[in-house]
Amino acid sequence: MSDMITADLVDLDLSADTKEAASRALAQRMAALGRVTDLDGFLADVAAREAQMPTGLDGGIGIPHCRSAHVTEPTLAFGRSAAGIDFGAADGPADLIFLIAAPAGADDAHLTILSSLARQLMNSEFTDALRAVGDPARAAALIRGDEPPATATGPSTTPTTATGPTTATTAAPFTTAAEDGAEDSVAASVAASTDAATDTTTPTSTPATETAAAGTAGDAADVNAGADGGAGRPFRIVAVTSCPTGIAHTYMAAEALENAGREAGVDVVVETQGSAGFTRLDPAVIAAADGVILAHDVAVREKERFAGKPTVDTGVKAAINRPAALIAEVREKAARGEVTPASGRPGGTPVERAGEPGEGYGTKLRKWLMSGVSYMVPFVAAGGLLIALGFAIGGYRINEAKPVTEVFDWGQADSWGALLFQIGAVAFEFLIPVLAGYIAYGMADRPGLVPGFVGGMIAFDINAGFLGGLAAGLIAGGVVMAIQKVTIPPVLRGIMPVVVIPLLSSMVVGFLMLVVIGKPIAEAQKAMTDWLEGLSGANAVLLGVLLGLMMCFDLGGPINKVAYTFATAGISVAAPSDSAMKIMAAVMAAGMVPPLGMALATTLRRKLFTPAERENGKAAWVLGASFISEGAIPFAAADPLRVIPASMAGGAVTGALAMTFGSTLRAPHGGVWVTFLIGKPFLYLLAIAAGTAVTAGLVILLKGLRRPAPGTETAPAADGPAAPAAEPRQPVAA
Repeated sequence: MSDMITADLVDLDLSADTKEAASRALAQRMAALGRVTDLDGFLADVAAREAQMPTGLDGGIGIPHCRSAHVTEPTLAFGRSAAGIDFGAADGPADLIFLIAAPAGADDAHLTILSSLARQLMNSEFTDALRAVGDPARAAALIRGDEPPATATGPSTTPTTATGPTTATTAAPFTTAAEDGAEDSVAASVAASTDAATDTTTPTSTPATETAAAGTAGDAADVNAGADGGAGRPFRIVAVTSCPTGIAHTYMAAEALENAGREAGVDVVVETQGSAGFTRLDPAVIAAADGVILAHDVAVREKERFAGKPTVDTGVKAAINRPAALIAEVREKAARGEVTPASGRPGGTPVERAGEPGEGYGTKLRKWLMSGVSYMVPFVAAGGLLIALGFAIGGYRINEAKPVTEVFDWGQADSWGALLFQIGAVAFEFLIPVLAGYIAYGMADRPGLVPGFVGGMIAFDINAGFLGGLAAGLIAGGVVMAIQKVTIPPVLRGIMPVVVIPLLSSMVVGFLMLVVIGKPIAEAQKAMTDWLEGLSGANAVLLGVLLGLMMCFDLGGPINKVAYTFATAGISVAAPSDSAMKIMAAVMAAGMVPPLGMALATTLRRKLFTPAERENGKAAWVLGASFISEGAIPFAAADPLRVIPASMAGGAVTGALAMTFGSTLRAPHGGVWVTFLIGKPFLYLLAIAAGTAVTAGLVILLKGLRRPAPGTETAPAADGPAAPAAEPRQPVAA
């Protein structure tokens, strides 16, 4: 903070009596130095940030802050109030007020100032010195770090880095003298994970842990009294801190826990899930921990990593206000043997679960691709339905209408049709960028978003289409992952995720897409489009069969999504070809068949199904009619060898008939509810009915081949007794 605060930005006798007045007084000092260009505009931005959440912190501290277009450079102003000013803290008014201003878009500066200041504020010597200092120049030097507090920090304290968000781990890595074989590997593991972190974790040894490692029995006993983690070592805690803004409270809580751990002779390693992203704690560190503290006001990402350990789950301010109590609580839980249950299933979104350690490359690749598709599908559905409604209301030439910003008549149906069409067209323009952006997100977390979106937009601009989006997303994620592996100086770590990584990765991705691979991909996309345009007769029918089989194989899984994405990519333009709309029609029709076939089968031959399956059959009518293939999953889970082949057969028949009849569809979703948007709707419904009948007939035949035991009312739904096997599977339907 060498040039962010000067003596001119310090007011040791702040006379304001409200937070608005205090912010104005400090902002006027910024304006006098030319760092704020519009005082009222800047104060409006400060007030808007304050309205989101009070910026008062316990301990008599207020930190109003914002990013604003009216700020020319990152700036920090400090005021000291004798009477105290209410900033919304639970323990009363604040006497130390820090106004932080950052230029719009300068996330790196904003995060750097806030996180560094937050850590310093947890040092009582620092705040005591600010309350006692009598010279503005000395106060500014204290805040910059140019002058240490009057009372020097003890030798066991690890100073925090003032140049970026840090997590100073004051306890030794999780090793003991009794773990000679694993000590080096675990220590290296901790170092590797923390050195690569955006929020750096710097392990150091405290006297307590050094004593334990040295094996001095008496001292070790003192250190571990009431807190022994076993084998004569300190108790070990891993913690996660996070807050809604991911800035001040996140890092203050981390600092408080680390300080309290040091005082209690406990090893504490903290993962700060802040606005600059987060780096996961090394699995070896988590595995070695004796307890967990989750101090958060937003959901902890990948929380399942900590299952099976004694856990204290609380708000982030609790870690700031009473860290020692939290440490004592988790130690008590460990002594009682209380642990959080393992859920048996991963948490978080598919993107957050992508690329877990131990997975094969093929599994990771599938997750990355599916993460992009899952975020793209809502844009497809919304945009496609809006475009289809625009055609339905305004006619087939509605795509030639003038922009509604120039011509719009409230009483004309054509104007409303044009409005819906143009909104849908805008939504469709996001498809490729969103696909690429979230593939990169699945690979590299938030730093991958910028190059992913940039590469996706380039793919859209050069007509590289769906294939270009896939390539851009994978390249962007790979480039970011490569950059993240480079060892960088600690001073740069705070700005890496918000400046350096987006800048370098966007340059690389842009160069590759524009100069190297973009044109060949665009040509391949055009060749595929021309091939589809030329499909007719037997070729078109075979394509319909293939798409029908894919839609019904895994009922909403990856193969189903490949077929669906292939179809939606063809109609994701303002004027899709007739062949593309036929493919979309075949895909949606085939996807409706599995649940409709199961519903019909449970209606015709009830005794072949369990009571639970008969109930699912009632819901399957609606799910199938709405193009939700997942409605057949309960049946497939209970009896896959009969249900899946029957579903695929029906889907293949429907896909082939839809292509033969030449039905077209502009909407990417909707089922029978968008029949009025379908070309040749009666033949289209006939194709669905035929496939439904094939699926129902085949599944009844296959189930009927295995006769129930004499006197059994309900035949089994799978190999083995029906009731015990089917009922436990019922939750699958949920």
